[in-house]
This record gives sequence, structure tokens and C-alpha cells, in this order.
Amino acid sequence: MPLKMSDQSVILKNARIFDPQVKLDKVTDIQIRDGKIMDIGPAGAFKGKSIDCTGKIIVPGLMDMHVHLREPGHEHKETIRTGCNAAAAGGFTEICCMPNTSPPIDCRSDVEFIKERSAGHLVDVHPIPAVTVGMAGEKLTEMGDMVEAGAVGFSDDGRPVATAGLLRRAIEYAGMFGKPIIDHCEDPSLAQDGVMHEGRVSTALGMPGIPGIAEDIAVMRDILVAEYTGGTVHIAHVSSAGAVRLIREAKARGVRVTAETCPHYLVLTDEIIRQFDTFTKMNPPLRSETDQQALIGGLKDGTIDAIATDHAPHAYEDKECEFKEAAFGIVGLETALGIMWTHFIDKGILNLENLVRLMSVRPREILNLATNKIEKGAVANLTVIDPEAAWVVDSAAFESKSRNTPFQGWNLKGRAFGVMNRGRMIFPV
Repeated sequence: MPLKMSDQSVILKNARIFDPQVKLDKVTDIQIRDGKIMDIGPAGAFKGKSIDCTGKIIVPGLMDMHVHLREPGHEHKETIRTGCNAAAAGGFTEICCMPNTSPPIDCRSDVEFIKERSAGHLVDVHPIPAVTVGMAGEKLTEMGDMVEAGAVGFSDDGRPVATAGLLRRAIEYAGMFGKPIIDHCEDPSLAQDGVMHEGRVSTALGMPGIPGIAEDIAVMRDILVAEYTGGTVHIAHVSSAGAVRLIREAKARGVRVTAETCPHYLVLTDEIIRQFDTFTKMNPPLRSETDQQALIGGLKDGTIDAIATDHAPHAYEDKECEFKEAAFGIVGLETALGIMWTHFIDKGILNLENLVRLMSVRPREILNLATNKIEKGAVANLTVIDPEAAWVVDSAAFESKSRNTPFQGWNLKGRAFGVMNRGRMIFPV
């Protein structure tokens, strides 16, 4: 259970404190009182509960800008509370919840419901309500009203914004409040009834495919509309090489487009679907190694701005069926940091500054949220990473209600040692 920091002072001792935003990288102590950083340096006479963080790394609290919490309507899969618990266990102090609940989050009272249900938890929950009423692709929601209630962006996630004209109006409306439209880029006429990436593997398995061009065409449309309006669009869960190229070219022209991808696209390809494991079924689908390498290149050169999990909990019966009938999506909050550390940081493909930028700094910038810095006087919103922790993914031990992970049994290195935010903390002490 979280320990209320307002009841005491806390010293995190002997950690490597890393925040490229303030050019901070040194091994020392952080002194915290009433949820704020009082000083960074040897604790000296500072009195408080001491937590030994020798060998650990303290970074600005991680943020996942793409999470499905399932409440209201599907609480048997996940609730706001269990989703927040999963986020904290994975090292996240802030998450954004998507609107495809039942009913969809599409009005002020829905946004207020999310904020009220998450109040008091260590993890901050930022609602991303629907672009259109009922996510039906017809009438825009009252965006201004929802921004006042706490909305940080808008998305019909799971569905693309239906038409270019609707997208134009949405970008212009949301732009009045400095909020992005976050789009699930897919041309339904090309995706149709596909269940995996269209390519050599789908042909061999006799599975209906979703071609990469279904994503690319929608990305191009969004880029052109953003360019025409001068507004902002964020491309969710990028999976194709074509999308990476289009986004890179658009950024070079000065288009206000940002993008995210997910850990599963970076470490899995469509080859794994030969096992017919429904936990590998997601949308967009796992694509080819060529697509995967393009995504990694996009991370390295800044084309892709953020890592998000697209955490999508499902009940047992949603996945324990034939592959073609199974629901799309996997859980990811509790494995994301370990996947990224094991396969990219520990191997030297990305560095710690890349990780902080992708999983902390850029998500907040994209959503125009206040910066989260490690400096004297700031709120102590922190993630403490144990880079040497070796562990095995065990879905039975997840804080999430759901178990649909393709990473069951994977050996990982690096995980959250503790998190701290909103005057609360969770540490294994």
C-alpha cells in the first residue's frame, strides 16, 4: 500500500539522479518533505525515513499516454484502480486513459467521473475523451467543456477519425485549447476483416491480413490535414515502415505531427503468430522485421516521440478462442520498462537520455502538460529504476486484472524499484 509522504520526511540515498531537462546526472541523495523536493545532495542533518537506493537510478516519473482502463462498462477486465496499481508497479506515475469504454467517454461528466475515481491514488490519470459523440464518427464532442474538466487530448481510439473534413474541424477545435487529436490510423476499407499483418506469414497461415498501407494512407491523410490547418495531430501506436517515413518527411517540412510506438512492435514480429497465440493479436498488428527496424530507426533519430503501451486488458474468454475470433490487444503497463531496458538500454541501442525523453518528457510536452523536473522545490514525481534487477514475467503476479501478455516467462533485466508522486510512494520496504 502507498505510504503517505505527508506524514514524514523521506531521504532517497546514494542514487544516480538523472534528468536531462536540468542537466542533472550525479550520485547523491534527494531530500523530500510533504511531497516536494527540499534539496538534492548529501542529507547531512536532514531527518526522515531513509531508503537506500544504492545502484538505482532516479528519473522524472514515467508517463504512459495510451492506456485502456475499461471503466465504465468492462470492470471485469480492468478498473481505474487496478489500472493505476498496474501502472505504479510498472514504474509509471502518470497515465492517459482512452475513451473506448461502455459508454464511451465523450462528455464533461464522463471526464469528471474518471478524475473522481482516480483521485487519491499515487498515479495521475489524464482522460483522453472521444473526438466524436459516442465515437460514432459523426458529430464532434464538446471539447472545450471537457478540457475544463481535465481532458488532455481527444481520440476515437480503436477507430480512425471518420473523414478528413471531420478531422479538420476536430484539429481546429482542439487546437483552440492547445490539445492534440490522437488518431488510430487505419483505412477500414483496406483493413476490412484482417486479423494480422498482410505478408508472407499471413499467406502461409491462410489468415486474412491488414496491409501496412492501411496505416500509411491514414497517416498521410492526417499529416496533410494537419499541414493544411497548421494544427497538431498525434499518430497513435505506429507500426509500419511507411508511417515512419511519412512522419519523418512531414517533420522535416515543419508539420506539427508527433507519434508514439509500443514496446511489442519493437521486440516482436508477425513471425510469432505462427504459434497461433491469441496474446499476439493486436491492432495495429505485429508487422515484419523491416517494419520493426524502421521503428527502431525512428526512435533513434527522433521521428517517433514517445513509447506508449496501448495497455488493453481482456478477460480470459476474450482470448481463449480461435485466433480469428479473439479480441485485439495486450496488457503492457507492467512489462514496458523491463522490455525497453533489456532490449534497448542494456544492449546500447538507446541510452538513458533516450528512455527519459520517450517515456517521461515528450509525452508531457505532446499533451502540453507542465514539465516534470528533478529540482529543488519541485513536486517529487519520480521513478526509481533498478537497472540490475533480473526477473521473469509472471502474469499471475500482475496488479492488472487481466493476464493477456505475450511476454509470459520472458527473462528481463531492469524494473521499477519504487515510484513517488502526489505525496505518496510505493517502495519494497
